[in-house]
Amino acid sequence: MNAVHDPLTPIAPWHHRAQSLLGQRVDHIDTPALVVDLDAMERNLAHMAAYARAHNLRLRPHAKMHKSAEIARLQMAHGAVGVCVQKTDEAIALAMGGVTDITITNEVIAEAKLQRLACAVRDLPTRFGIAVDSAVGVARLAQALQEAQVVGDARIDVLVEIDVGQGRCGVAPGEAAVDLTRLIAQHPVLRFAGLQAYHGGAQHRRDPAERAQAIAEAAWAAALTRERLLAAGFEVPLITGAGTGTFVLETASHVWGELQVGSYLFMDADYARNESAPLAPQFEHALFVKSQVMSRGKEHAVCDAGHKSHAIDSGLPMVWSPPGLVFANGGDEHGLLRAAYAGQPLSLPQLGDTVWLVPGHCDPTVNLYDVMIGVRGGLVDGKVERVIRVDARGARG
Repeated sequence: MNAVHDPLTPIAPWHHRAQSLLGQRVDHIDTPALVVDLDAMERNLAHMAAYARAHNLRLRPHAKMHKSAEIARLQMAHGAVGVCVQKTDEAIALAMGGVTDITITNEVIAEAKLQRLACAVRDLPTRFGIAVDSAVGVARLAQALQEAQVVGDARIDVLVEIDVGQGRCGVAPGEAAVDLTRLIAQHPVLRFAGLQAYHGGAQHRRDPAERAQAIAEAAWAAALTRERLLAAGFEVPLITGAGTGTFVLETASHVWGELQVGSYLFMDADYARNESAPLAPQFEHALFVKSQVMSRGKEHAVCDAGHKSHAIDSGLPMVWSPPGLVFANGGDEHGLLRAAYAGQPLSLPQLGDTVWLVPGHCDPTVNLYDVMIGVRGGLVDGKVERVIRVDARGARG
């Protein structure tokens, strides 16, 4: 028989112990931990919501970044029409957490996944959408919905994804999208909802001119496809896409009607390396890994946040505090802290000192944690206000 531990006891699992932190000062948070600066996050939230309103754009933030139903509901409370995700199980996890409008901006081919989605469309009070880029995807989606006996207003919204430069998913712009839309129209259980036109590869091009060129080409492809669809007799209700690195450019094109920005809410070290575009709102870092110095050498210190605490696909984390340090690879459980510049006076943190890191890539870093600790009042003197569940952690299907 499994023992049930009180969350206040020292031997309770970490995600249960986290509840005991509510109302406690930041220095009571054990390490390593994923911490959200709620003040900074809410300023980011407000800036993006205001931007979308000012430009008469729909805002559909990418929840694959935070994977939290609580945060998705917060974004919708601030004016977002819904959220988007990349995986079927992400969508279902958030829908079960009370999120009422979700688009899967990715192709789903596996029949088992489509069966789960069809049951969710039938049984949950959530509007679902999904992207397609093949006749097989259209046919299997329709079959799954029909087998689940989805009828009437429970139909799913279907976006035709076009490849606008990413070189990943999507049909070619123009006639290929028209052909796929004709297939969608043959299935009463499917509702053509517009075009998915996202250029992920443009988000992290450092030079604003390079990003501008990439989005100009994407805008041409999306506009061409819309023209071909209109000529074929199809209304195009929406063109959706855009990301944190380029949304100002999509806005200026007047082609997109919906923004799928995600990382703006937390901002990571990789986005900090982008040269800012003119007229773009300024967002703050709001996601941190709290770590602690556990060892010291002659010219380095060691903190307890290795690769199991942060994703490294977009580079190593940035040391936020204390200043003057750079993070180096120490392995799964260790991070090495050294002087940021050769020849600078060495002032290493002491044993037990706190080190705050900004992850290189927020999305996969969040996926490493069961909960995020929400702090109000700053990283030095703040207190824990929320324990935010990562509801869709590990949702790979």
